[in-house]
Amino acid sequence: MEEPGQKLRRAREKLHLKYRDVEEASQRIANRRDNDEFLIRLSRLADIENKGTVPTVYRLYSLCAIYRLDFATVLRWYGIELGALAADALTTPISDTHRIELKPSDTGHIAFPAELNEHVDLRQTSYLSRHIHRWGKLPLVFTNSLDLRNHCYGFMGTEDWSMYPVIAPGSFLQVDESKRRISTEGWSHELERPIYFVEHHRGYRCGWCAMRDGRLIVQSHSTSHVLPDVFRFPGDAEIVGQVVGVAMRLDLGKRRHTRS
Repeated sequence: MEEPGQKLRRAREKLHLKYRDVEEASQRIANRRDNDEFLIRLSRLADIENKGTVPTVYRLYSLCAIYRLDFATVLRWYGIELGALAADALTTPISDTHRIELKPSDTGHIAFPAELNEHVDLRQTSYLSRHIHRWGKLPLVFTNSLDLRNHCYGFMGTEDWSMYPVIAPGSFLQVDESKRRISTEGWSHELERPIYFVEHHRGYRCGWCAMRDGRLIVQSHSTSHVLPDVFRFPGDAEIVGQVVGVAMRLDLGKRRHTRS
C-alpha cells in the first residue's frame, strides 16, 4: 500500500516540481501568511517523502496549496477522516450541555443517528428517537428536507437533567436558529411548548423560556428539581434558537437519576 509520503512525491512529480521549487513556493506562502511554519525546507520535504515524517498542519497546508490537492483528502492519507469528527465527538461524553458545530463533510455525508432497531416507514410520521440503535453517517440526500443553513446542533450534557423526562441527558438536539423569538401561546401541554437552546456567559442551557421585566427566565421541567435560571436580556444570554428535533441515547436515558 502506498504511503502518504509516496503519494505526495507522486503529486509533486506529476507537476514536474523539484525540491527547490517546493521550498520557494512554500516560502511565498509563509511570507504571505507572515508565518514561517508554512515553510518547507529541502531536508524536511525529503524526510516527508522518504522517511515517513508526518508534516505539521502548516506544512501540509503548503503542500496541498502547491500541489493543488484537497486538504481533507490528504488528511485521509494520514488516517484522519474529517467526516468522522462529529461521531467521534459523541464518544467523549461531556457533562455540560453544549453546542455542536456539526457541518456536512466534503464526502456528502453527515454524522447522524443512522441505524434503526426496526423498520421505519419514513413516509409516515415517526418518533425516531425511540428507534435509534447507534450513531453513524447518512448521505445528505436523506436529509434534504432539513434546512442545514438555519439549523445548528447541540448536545444535552450527560449530567444535565434539567428537562428530563422530556429531554434525557445525552440527547442530540437539532436547533432552528431562525426561531429565536419566544412564543407565548399556541400550545396546550408541556410536550407542545417550545423549548429553546440558550447560550449564556457560563455555557449553554436548554429549557422553556419566558420574558419578564427585561429578564430571560429559562425554566426546567418540574420533576427535575432544577431551579430556573434568570438572565439579563439582552446582555447576559442569547437565544440560539428553538429545539426542533431530539435524538435520545436510550442507554443514557435508562440510567437512574439520583438526587441528593
